[in-house]
Amino acid sequence: MPLIIFMVIVAPIWLVLHYRSKGNAAKSMTPEDEKLLADLWQSARLMEDRLQTLERILDADAPDWREKRR
Repeated sequence: MPLIIFMVIVAPIWLVLHYRSKGNAAKSMTPEDEKLLADLWQSARLMEDRLQTLERILDADAPDWREKRR
């Protein structure tokens, strides 16, 4: 009888609270994660700037380079 009460009342509440707390913990970022994300964002911005510079150089030197790559 006590096992049935545990399985019907306590276990579902326990599972809900357990996974709710796991979900809340997974949503927050650590300071290390925030720094890594900021570093990756900065790297992506630098690569985008470099790519745009390369495209401008190619547009000036070889105007039809975009059609050649297809």
